[in-house]
Amino acid sequence: MADVTTTPPLTPAARPARPERAEKKPVISMATLTPEMVAMQQHFGEPVIQPAPFEGVLITDTSKVPDVALFVRDELHLEMMTNVTCVDYIKEGYLEVVYHAQHITGGAPLCFKARVPRDERAVLPSITPYYPGAEFQEREIYDLYGVRFTNHPDLRRILLWEGFAGHPMRKDWHEAYYEQENKPYDSRWPAGHHKLAEERVPWGDNVQYPPGFDPTAYHGNPDEGLYNTMMSEAPTGGAADIPFSETGIRTDELIVNMGPQHPSTHGVLRMVVKLDGETITDLKLVLGYLHRNHEQIAERNTWLHNIPFTDRLDYLCGMANEMGYVIGVERLMKLQPTERAEYLRVIMAELTRIQSHFWSIGFLLNDLGAFYTPALYFITEREFILDVFDQVTGSRMMNNYMRFGGVARDILPEQLARIRLLVNERLPRAIDELERLLSDNEILRARTIGVGYMSAERNIAYSVTGPLLRASGVHYDIRRADPYSIYNRFNFDIPVLYGGDVFDRYRIRILEMRQSLRILEQALAQIDQTKPGDIQAGRKAYIHRAPAGEVYSRVETPKGELGFFLVSDGGQNAYRYHVRSSSFINLGAVKEMTVGQKVADAVIILGSLDIVLGEVDR
Repeated sequence: MADVTTTPPLTPAARPARPERAEKKPVISMATLTPEMVAMQQHFGEPVIQPAPFEGVLITDTSKVPDVALFVRDELHLEMMTNVTCVDYIKEGYLEVVYHAQHITGGAPLCFKARVPRDERAVLPSITPYYPGAEFQEREIYDLYGVRFTNHPDLRRILLWEGFAGHPMRKDWHEAYYEQENKPYDSRWPAGHHKLAEERVPWGDNVQYPPGFDPTAYHGNPDEGLYNTMMSEAPTGGAADIPFSETGIRTDELIVNMGPQHPSTHGVLRMVVKLDGETITDLKLVLGYLHRNHEQIAERNTWLHNIPFTDRLDYLCGMANEMGYVIGVERLMKLQPTERAEYLRVIMAELTRIQSHFWSIGFLLNDLGAFYTPALYFITEREFILDVFDQVTGSRMMNNYMRFGGVARDILPEQLARIRLLVNERLPRAIDELERLLSDNEILRARTIGVGYMSAERNIAYSVTGPLLRASGVHYDIRRADPYSIYNRFNFDIPVLYGGDVFDRYRIRILEMRQSLRILEQALAQIDQTKPGDIQAGRKAYIHRAPAGEVYSRVETPKGELGFFLVSDGGQNAYRYHVRSSSFINLGAVKEMTVGQKVADAVIILGSLDIVLGEVDR
């Protein structure tokens, strides 16, 4: 299958004019010079070297952020803004917004940053005119940190409701029953004489509202801004654009809520659709119903505490989640896992990919109306892999298997034999049968071919990754684009298809399962050359300290790019822990995929994304 070269930079039809450069050039700081950084230095002025270990380019003139984004995209050809997040440096008195831009052809991402004060001046220009994939990420920063983005198309809270008091990721925001900034709490360890916080606080729940905020007096409608934006926008398609004489019927537009309690939204997701008849003319997503402030909890936890916590993100892909996190901490600690541990990680990650794709295809069939036989039949295949996880880790889903420098326990010969039986016999037959039953099914083809189309250029613009991106013809998989672990030892292909629709998203997952079997065959053959029991480098400890620094670690999960942006201040807890969720960011493209389609199509378009709300909302 032919590889796909880099797509040309996106040129939006309504790109705003590039701001004129001020006479005072922005000061740029940098640590390790790369060719991209040298080009930025030549274009924007003389840099000042930033002390190690912190990486990236610092833009001190924040008005130049759009200039930098445009230069990075069009001149450096970093087509995808893969990650945007924020860090609260409370002692220094500023918030730092961090951007990671990526070449589709591969390589490590380029990091650049901008700083704003921690007060009403926390304002930055939005980069969504150049990188539409930043829309949801900037809304998350606004929601959790309070940074306002000018020129943003829809700046509202995204994970919390509009009446929420404060911005909970700031270091001076304290939740109900707050005890201390980091674990282990003094009340619980080492003395062990613990009394519940709610029993110790005389006024009940320890909630502190900002001055002048009375929660009992709040009578606003949190959906007012949502509905107003949808009502003010002109129809983008459908019968309302066709003259009355051609249709014979004049219809009124309706706004309809699908979810959050809806069997086809794959969890507590809400799709607000504007309809002209059965044709969708506008769509907005309402997220946050499952939000549990995963990142703040992770910053309270010790480094080790967070390994089982990552299992709760995409709870179907716990092994892959753990792998991305421990690789990041190992890079901070400069710790290299043992050979045997590397093979065990790859085996578990590729088994995770196969079982997740089985689940995805089964649920897509359910969304199409195949309620029992095909859907549940192929989901059943997943159970055999979960049985292996249960034997090796002690748990089917919440595995807690990876460790810094290795894995928690070795694999037994009989467990390896069971995996070999699955890889060599059971799973290939199941994949063959799945494809034989479904790929030429006329109902499935009629419902999926041409539905939910997205071009390669638009997917890149929206920062879409994983099977969705590869189904539109883009040869991008982190296992090849920016290799990690020992993936460069294996022979396997990155399948690409070119339909960009629901049907090719289904087919790409079948092709990826076959490539996972290829990797597993090689890993199972090579693991016998490693030393049994040699599964841990470094020390086994409850408390770990990572040297001060920052890292962006990412892996290719079944959904796409899962990234962990970690900042350490040298302590036993993460100063900043951010999850770049592919499920969350991929949802940003749903509107463009769905407008112009029918209501029934919206269900299967969403199903083709294979989201998990635990990773969307975090």
